[in-house]
Amino acid sequence: MKNLKINNRFTAELPADPNETNEVRQVANALFSYVNPTKPSNPQLIHASKSVAELVGISEDEIQSESFLNAFSGKEILPETRPYAMAYAGHQFGNWAGQLGDGRAINLTEVEHDNSFFTLQLKGAGITPYSRTADGLAVLRSSIREYLCAEAMYYLGVPTTRSLSLMLSGDEVLRDILYNGNPAFEKGAIVCRVAPSFIRFGSFELLTSRNELKNLKQFVEYTIKYYFPEIKGDPKEQYVQFFQKVADTTREMILHWQRVGFVHGVMNTDNMSIHGITIDYGPYGWLENYDPNWTPNTTDSQYRRYRFGNQPQIAQWNLYQLANALYPLINEAKPLEDILESFINEFDSDYKTMFLSKLGLFTSTETDSELIANLEATLQLSETDMTIFFRNLSLIKKEDSIENAIAKIKDAFYIPEEITNTILENWTAWFSLYLKRLATEVISDEDRATKMSRINPKYVLRNYMAQLSIDAADKGDFSLVDELYTLLQKPYDEQPEMEKWFAKRPDWARSKVGCSMLSCSS
Repeated sequence: MKNLKINNRFTAELPADPNETNEVRQVANALFSYVNPTKPSNPQLIHASKSVAELVGISEDEIQSESFLNAFSGKEILPETRPYAMAYAGHQFGNWAGQLGDGRAINLTEVEHDNSFFTLQLKGAGITPYSRTADGLAVLRSSIREYLCAEAMYYLGVPTTRSLSLMLSGDEVLRDILYNGNPAFEKGAIVCRVAPSFIRFGSFELLTSRNELKNLKQFVEYTIKYYFPEIKGDPKEQYVQFFQKVADTTREMILHWQRVGFVHGVMNTDNMSIHGITIDYGPYGWLENYDPNWTPNTTDSQYRRYRFGNQPQIAQWNLYQLANALYPLINEAKPLEDILESFINEFDSDYKTMFLSKLGLFTSTETDSELIANLEATLQLSETDMTIFFRNLSLIKKEDSIENAIAKIKDAFYIPEEITNTILENWTAWFSLYLKRLATEVISDEDRATKMSRINPKYVLRNYMAQLSIDAADKGDFSLVDELYTLLQKPYDEQPEMEKWFAKRPDWARSKVGCSMLSCSS
């Protein structure tokens, strides 16, 4: 990697853990610990992103090199770098968890390319001081899901980390996938993730919880200096502006999640980025049938804290925790409270505009909120596929009858025979309102369909699709990983040769492990 321009600002300017022994422990008065990845026995490259490689300054030829294989499997350390694991805390499922940190992630280095900075991080590269009771490793199934999903989200236009590479370690890892006391060995794997940084809400929570206010001030000012250089003013003003920026980008990220039907599954404060990008792909999923109460996380199955419909509220709750962490630097609650109070109001306004655009409505009327509410209720009367419904909605023309309109979205119904009597009456009533509303739009049917096709994806990474690629990869066949990667680079395009993936969840996937709900080890 001759063109990698190393620039380790994080480790050069922030306090390091003086204890360099790699043993699990509480780490005080430090933002990171130096640690080397566990060397894999026989690494093998499964897939790499040429576009992400180019983004950070790696050539296409270098991807196939032994040095690339060794560096991004953790077998060798890049010259002039010292890998490290970050310290942070967090609230998990609403409860304070104390110190967490990079338990199975190791940051290799920061690089600069084309006037942008990126952190290269290995996930599944071995134990760190923050691994708690775990081994710091990752298995193939979770690594495939992470690798594919980050790239899928990027091409959907959702703010996210990126995936550089996916590798087998050559070692086996013991995991209890269902937490039922039946662990089994699985293939180990490593993903290289790329982001501006991996600084989280919990990074600041840790320092405040320990009253390390000097480090807190230094860290906030470091973050503003390098990632929010547009922020000016006296220190307190800068801290408030920083919080406002994080709130704004977080709101935008959640809005995109709701637009494409993505459910993160584990929105703990340690999984929230200060950049407003999606990080830590674990038990995620896309809505199959439109169910705001659905969560993909088995751990969350009882209380459904992180369900699809609750993601905006959880984002606000997490921002409250970040505000609490920043408060000692500001010592004034009102500016923080004002930002928090406006978060949901601004989200609701943006959500309405976004939802109307999914319907192909680009003007507003007084009845739009009722139209949206009625649709969201009707979508839940019988299982209706979110992706297919909104994509096929663009097929409807202004002059269509109600019957023709319903016929054009019927492929979205999981149980078509249920669309009778009261359910059919509700759909008829909604389409009656919708067609009248379409008639008020001056945009042509063709132009509206074009705009809708850039808002409503045709292809998303449904859990059953990821599971099929995992099942094949377990047998040494990585062709489906590549096929899905190619498909998901153009999620809004028709791609006739990929039409088989524009389909409802198959019946066999309804309750199959990995296709419906997933554990945090997924």
